[in-house]
Amino acid sequence: MKHKIKLGLIGLGTVGSKVLDLIFKNKDLIERKIGALIEFSYICDRYKNRFNLINKMFYKNVRFTTDYQEVINSSDVDIVIELIGGRNVAKKIILESLEKNKHVVTANKAVLAENWDEIFSLARRKQKLVYFEASVGAGIPIIQALNEGLAANNISTIIGILNGTCNYILTKMTTEHVSFDLALKEAQRKGFAETNPVFDIRGIDTLHKLVILSSIAWGSKIDIGTVYCEGISNLKIDDIIFAYDEFDYVIKLLGIARRVNNELELQVRPCLISKKHPFSSVENEYNAILLNGDACGEIIFYGKGAGGYPAASAVVSDIIFLSRQVAIDTAGRIPYVNYDPDSKQDYLDINDTYGCYYVRFTTVDKPGVLSQISGILGKHKVSIASVYQKEQLSRYRRGVPILMLTHLTREGAIRNAINEIDKLSIVKSKTVLLKIIF
Repeated sequence: MKHKIKLGLIGLGTVGSKVLDLIFKNKDLIERKIGALIEFSYICDRYKNRFNLINKMFYKNVRFTTDYQEVINSSDVDIVIELIGGRNVAKKIILESLEKNKHVVTANKAVLAENWDEIFSLARRKQKLVYFEASVGAGIPIIQALNEGLAANNISTIIGILNGTCNYILTKMTTEHVSFDLALKEAQRKGFAETNPVFDIRGIDTLHKLVILSSIAWGSKIDIGTVYCEGISNLKIDDIIFAYDEFDYVIKLLGIARRVNNELELQVRPCLISKKHPFSSVENEYNAILLNGDACGEIIFYGKGAGGYPAASAVVSDIIFLSRQVAIDTAGRIPYVNYDPDSKQDYLDINDTYGCYYVRFTTVDKPGVLSQISGILGKHKVSIASVYQKEQLSRYRRGVPILMLTHLTREGAIRNAINEIDKLSIVKSKTVLLKIIF
């Protein structure tokens, strides 16, 4: 039995610094749970001034370096903890650590989602483990639950609010009726959004997390290019208000994965959800993930999806469970991820998916408009469930909004209908289409 596990931490940013804090506070508890001692051999960061923030008395045997190669090449490191973020360098650290026979803990969803096959094929070949609980949902233990606790289930559905930045913005827009731009600035001021929030607001962060969850649920590499992805940057406050006041819906950015017969339906998009749905009360930086298994039924996970300490909680949990196996020399004998590189998935094209939809047309104010729109929708076999037409008001000088909810319809059909309607002279701006989740 190995009585001391040697750790190498790369990245002393928000999460990395909180990992050190958490281990400092709970070291006795953590070591009891592992059944062995842990010790940091190396702490690496490109900014030397960050080393001054560390309790040097507690970490007196640590070697500090700005060169990650020292960490991954050292024979005095059992587990490499990669927390630098980004893509290229982080990918190199993970792959080179595995090549050097190191186990890895990472929070990097982009690298995992985009390089799933390469990373886990190498891990299996080298008989090493990659743990990544913090990559989805921060402190929510969704990876372990899906990978282990629900392993007996055939998973049919994954639906999640997976991005704290977007959820904070949509909460502000819904509760305070502020524009997207103002809500984004508030999120940045409070530290919930990056200075450059493009990955969040375009849905890319949610897409990466959905790909990771889907890869675990269905045991194969998910082709990231097959996922329909739409962010929230084009959402208008009018649609937030109309959905909430007129139809009793709340708009959330959702990652959706479903098995439909033998195909996977994968989407990231803003959706309307009923005020009665549990997700409607998930606000600010909180995340929620709904799973449906054939044995367990529906299960919802809820918690803080962002922040240094919630993410650190997941990272340290990975360190504990991985260190247990290192201590008794079983780590890597059985792969952590059930992954068959030869397994191929069939994907459902977005146009072949079915759903109910919220549609907002903006038109001129004259007789016959509604009948023209209804006629084209009918021609494309889109059935209207309800219509709400706002009266002409000064705020709608650019056109009068006509709001519709549809019955179940094929997405390709309603998109074709909208493309035809948007070419009419009566339409003043591009039509808004949002999916409804019940």
